[in-house]
Amino acid sequence: MYNPQLETFLCVAEAGSFNKAAERLYISPPAVIKQINLLEESLDLQLFVRTHRGLQLTEAGKSLQQDARYVIQYCKDSVTRARNAMQESTDVIRIGTSPMTPAQVLVELWPQLQQDCPTTKFQLVPFDNTLENAREILANLGQNIDVVAGVFDETMLNLRKCDGLEISREPICCAVSIHHPLARKDKLTVQDLYGEKLMLMHREWSHYVDMLRDDLWKNHPQIQIVDFDFYDVSVFNQCENNSCVLMAVEKWRYVHPLLKILPVEWSYTIPYGLLHSRTPSPAVQRFLRAVGKVTKQRVGGL
Repeated sequence: MYNPQLETFLCVAEAGSFNKAAERLYISPPAVIKQINLLEESLDLQLFVRTHRGLQLTEAGKSLQQDARYVIQYCKDSVTRARNAMQESTDVIRIGTSPMTPAQVLVELWPQLQQDCPTTKFQLVPFDNTLENAREILANLGQNIDVVAGVFDETMLNLRKCDGLEISREPICCAVSIHHPLARKDKLTVQDLYGEKLMLMHREWSHYVDMLRDDLWKNHPQIQIVDFDFYDVSVFNQCENNSCVLMAVEKWRYVHPLLKILPVEWSYTIPYGLLHSRTPSPAVQRFLRAVGKVTKQRVGGL
């Protein structure tokens, strides 16, 4: 389906040398070099340059590295879709997963979903949580991935050209390094954030975050707001390394082992649920109806 030399290329790019890549791939260094040479010849591109520090990616190599993982996963998904097409009696729901979009919420709902979806099976599709992937995956839900769990609102849905099914309203929390003085607390007040750098997604990403931002700017100028463009692992690393405070939700508690997520004594929440295509397939529609039914039952039972 795809050129297998791409996987060798990714291994070399990550290892930084032919010898280390060969060890990981359990083949000889000359075999690795031959595959890279063939790939460069077929693409008519130079992907690496040799330096005294080892191999470095060229600009073309950097560009290919960004797309290669998605290409490989897309091709693997194509094979999976073909296999699933043979299982006419089985509904397979492909769930996209990443550190910021864990599938745990569906695991929790699954026992109650089985009654309405007895033939439904889950297929987890991991992806790298990058801005480019978010744009591509969410705008094309239903092609490679059917649903992704995460926070959203109408602003975000319009931006990403998809729809969402709300499962819960998650309190907006704050993440801090386990070494930060605030980590000794079990709950924060707004005043605890005075003098801190609070990292928030940029304006117009979410109406709910913008309401929090406006409140803090107007009534709590002692808090320094730092904008960022996208939630990925680097943002969590920045929070931990720079002793900042990061807006988060409790469902992200396993994203970074050195961060602690704390509730805050304010009333701000954000919708959490399943992102899906604006025109879902019949199987996905049945699944979403079942999730909506279970969600209403859980709310009614509170």
